Amino acid sequence: MPPGQPHEALTSRIEQVLADPLTGLGLDVEAVELTPAGKRRVLRVAVDGDDGVTLDDVADATRVVDEVLESGDLMGEQPCTLEVTSRGVDRPLTLPRHWRRNTGRLVKVKRTDGSALTGRVLEHDEDADGGVVLEVSGRPQRLAYADVSRALVQVELNRREPAPGAAADGTDTDNDTETDEEDEA
Repeated sequence: MPPGQPHEALTSRIEQVLADPLTGLGLDVEAVELTPAGKRRVLRVAVDGDDGVTLDDVADATRVVDEVLESGDLMGEQPCTLEVTSRGVDRPLTLPRHWRRNTGRLVKVKRTDGSALTGRVLEHDEDADGGVVLEVSGRPQRLAYADVSRALVQVELNRREPAPGAAADGTDTDNDTETDEEDEA
């Protein structure tokens, strides 16, 4: 770490410096962690995108992050190991873009009043003062972002996605007179 630069200030600065180059790849910086590892440091950068993150995205992001860090003296002289990863399903939903990227997914929400609920994300607001609409027990329920203490996506191993032109309940929605089976014939 460069002399006189507190740890939090350095990670914040790294996040700021990486934001524009990664946005050029269609990715957002989700987290920056810098931890000591013996005589080295480990810099972990988590990224996410509207369409998720592929291995190619991680490789491209790693190249860009490395180029940005090598072009300046941000990291100082101490050796550093770089790790670039996807955001991961286990990270909490903390920003409106997290809710947008998880529309249709099941989330477990702990509210600021201590109560909890589980529902599917139906709608979301893009501004931080807004909120989200969850389908809870078959009914929509609006929840302000300010009322969310913690929200995590729930992994659904057996959930089947609806077929193209079908609603989640299995009804045909493609506005033709044929069934989906006839469409496939």
